[in-house]
Amino acid sequence: MQRLMIADTSDVVRKVGKRILSELGFLVSEAESSADVLRRCGVEMPNLLIVDAGMEGAIELMTTIRAMPNGNTVRIYYCVVEADLKKMMLGKRAGANDFLLKPFDRKILTATFGSLAAAA
Repeated sequence: MQRLMIADTSDVVRKVGKRILSELGFLVSEAESSADVLRRCGVEMPNLLIVDAGMEGAIELMTTIRAMPNGNTVRIYYCVVEADLKKMMLGKRAGANDFLLKPFDRKILTATFGSLAAAA
């Protein structure tokens, strides 16, 4: 089973994402801050990570994760509110593999992650 972590300051976003992604077959964990993500990744690195661009220290978080043991194996989705090219390029340089537009719903999450859950 693929491990996926949702890093977002919003309880609602984390809960909704966890419910949908768990139904797709992921083992989902939640983190509400960059410090929380780093602590959890130090114990067990997820296969997939959704990082909210609005979370304090999001860029530094992705850079730090990439430098951790097995940090280069995690697929990072940088979650942005709008397709802001400057913000997306900063995310890409920090280590994001892909992007996710927020707010997301069941249709978006299924389209983005459905095949990854099935491949596990």
